[in-house]
Amino acid sequence: MPNNPFSENPLRCRSDVLAAVHQLFEPLLPHFSASGARVRLSSMSAHFDQAAAELEGFARPLWGIVPLTVGEGAFDHWALYREGLKNGTDPDHPEYWGDVSDIDQRQVELAAIGLALRLARAEIWGPLEDTAKRNVAAYLKSGRDREFVNSNWKFFRVMVDLGLEHCGVPVDASMREAYLDDIDGFYMGEGWSRDGPIRSADHYIPFAFHYYGLIYAVLSGDEARAERYKARAAAFARSIRHWYAEDGAALPFGRSLTYRFAHAGFWGALAFAGVEALPWGEIKGYYLRNLRWWARQPMFERDGVLSVGFSYPNLLMSEGYNSAGSPYWAMKAFLPLALPEDHPFWTAEEVLPKKSADPVVLPEAGMVMQNLPGHTVALTSGQYYARWRGTPEKYAKFAYSTRYGFSNEANERHFPSAATDNMISFSSDGLHFRIRETCEDAEYAGNVLYSRWSPMDDVMVESWIYPEGPWHVRLHEIMTARPLEVAEGGFAIAKPDFKAWQEGCGDGLAQVATRSDVSAVKAYDDRTPLVLSPLSNTNIINARSLVPQLRGTIQPGKTVLACAVLAQKGGMDTALPPAPARPDVTALRELIRREGKVVPVFDLNHRAQ
Repeated sequence: MPNNPFSENPLRCRSDVLAAVHQLFEPLLPHFSASGARVRLSSMSAHFDQAAAELEGFARPLWGIVPLTVGEGAFDHWALYREGLKNGTDPDHPEYWGDVSDIDQRQVELAAIGLALRLARAEIWGPLEDTAKRNVAAYLKSGRDREFVNSNWKFFRVMVDLGLEHCGVPVDASMREAYLDDIDGFYMGEGWSRDGPIRSADHYIPFAFHYYGLIYAVLSGDEARAERYKARAAAFARSIRHWYAEDGAALPFGRSLTYRFAHAGFWGALAFAGVEALPWGEIKGYYLRNLRWWARQPMFERDGVLSVGFSYPNLLMSEGYNSAGSPYWAMKAFLPLALPEDHPFWTAEEVLPKKSADPVVLPEAGMVMQNLPGHTVALTSGQYYARWRGTPEKYAKFAYSTRYGFSNEANERHFPSAATDNMISFSSDGLHFRIRETCEDAEYAGNVLYSRWSPMDDVMVESWIYPEGPWHVRLHEIMTARPLEVAEGGFAIAKPDFKAWQEGCGDGLAQVATRSDVSAVKAYDDRTPLVLSPLSNTNIINARSLVPQLRGTIQPGKTVLACAVLAQKGGMDTALPPAPARPDVTALRELIRREGKVVPVFDLNHRAQ
């Protein structure tokens, strides 16, 4: 697309990645304020005040600019950043960023300034006059001394401290140590952490916990924690690689997906910390393939500024803490530019590792990964994050795909148009509907995931899901006190122009095929198959989509519903592989009773041994 700054960038070597920082940053220059302290990209709003949003626009590019500078790349706008830093921290200046309170968005953005003070002190701190230095130090100290969210936010105090202490500004180190101890309390094992006392494990693990932890390991001099953080990151690399498909796409799962390729910063952070968790060629491959995948997405506004959205501009999938500057956390991906050209991360040849033909269980996250032709699928037991828009869709669907993404329901008051992709939904009035949000129980046994959940007060659902070749199988035992309409969907595929698709519905099979994709759901019960075109902009990858569904009605009492689901690259003439055998609810129940283990992220009392 003509507005894509990456359109001519092959993203295959260090010089390409260095150029990408400039290509992302330059469209921001017209949006800097007169005194340099604020960057306003849009009139859209987050839940925090506009001054904090404009600080976000100012600070987040530093995640890429600082490593570029450390790696001796030329950056022509340090004077602008010094001017902005001076004015933003001056209480008497019109562009002052505002006082910092407890749990304040400003604390998030100060972490990038902390990194700049630590790694680019000569550019952003050294030339400042003494009065400006005092203001900067006082402002950062006022932020780090406040309380932070009990989550990955606790690393922000750590990042600020690294910068302040490097500039000779003393801080209360005991406050930092307390937060580092708290962060250790979130650790579940095998590299996985929950983001605070909540039932979710998502991309915050790579682009927050390990990212900051590895920076701390390199820059702090804290040898004990450095070794611990490096070991955890190495273990995590061996797990999280299964979230990546051969084309470079990473699994769209959880919140904050508008940060785009920020999670690729994990691979760069491994290199920054010298952690060869996998051969360097494999690490580099995961990193660069992901950047190239993103470069192919229409994610920019007309002026080349990153939009809020995922593959395309889409406010429907955003969270309340997303301002127009939020997507520039993607600049975290550029940390390895701090390394010289002769570092083995940069000199290694990209390697495409052989994917496992068998499903891979990731117990900590409650996932079973399927490495399928054309995409990677995560089957999930169900996680939970309560607060933000669309979190049931982002955490609690039965399956997520690197190729087909997932859909956020755009209208929860119109059951007939509900996408219900990779989910079963229930309606008692034919209009409003409910899906899985949180679970009362979540377990796994081998490749089988189990959950018990209640979409309504008088409805209880037990669900089992497991892989079977290129398919996955779902079985639900439902106890309800009232009649319900039900809808269950497969994967949402892109809806082409000119009605260039074919539908096949009959004998319990709903199938839709385009020139590039096939999606199908096969019922083992008497539900009616159909193909639905959901409301536009519900799917995070494809703005228009088609979903095969099964719809029907269940009566009070116990009902068992089951289906098999598949999606794959292919054309309209592609024959579906044989569907799996009908699942046996008695055998599945006995398996979980005999071998079931509680999913660690679901168990808030679980801690790594």
